[in-house]
Amino acid sequence: MIGVKIDRGEPTELHEQVAAEIRRAIAEGEAKPGERLPPARDLAAVLGVNTNTVLRALRVLRDEGLLEFRRGRSITVAGTPERGAVVAQARELVRFARTQGYRLDELVQIVESVG
Repeated sequence: MIGVKIDRGEPTELHEQVAAEIRRAIAEGEAKPGERLPPARDLAAVLGVNTNTVLRALRVLRDEGLLEFRRGRSITVAGTPERGAVVAQARELVRFARTQGYRLDELVQIVESVG
């Protein structure tokens, strides 16, 4: 399915390399929305890394809105890189608004007023 490549000599952490490769596969259409990913254990075996490394990468991608964890432990591609970029920007906006003293409901009102 996805041709994930990691380089242990690279200074980037292994889970970040795994996440980046899966992001690339989604961007290039190798993994399409709705498609299931192999189990983390299988990905870890193929890559020669710990299962926890793969799970950490998958959680990062879930938090970006690119993957969805489903009951029964299946992981599917949920979105596109563009959606992931929007989710990342939204997280940053929420963080910034909180540092400025705004609650989430107040931020939603602001976004609705400018949208």
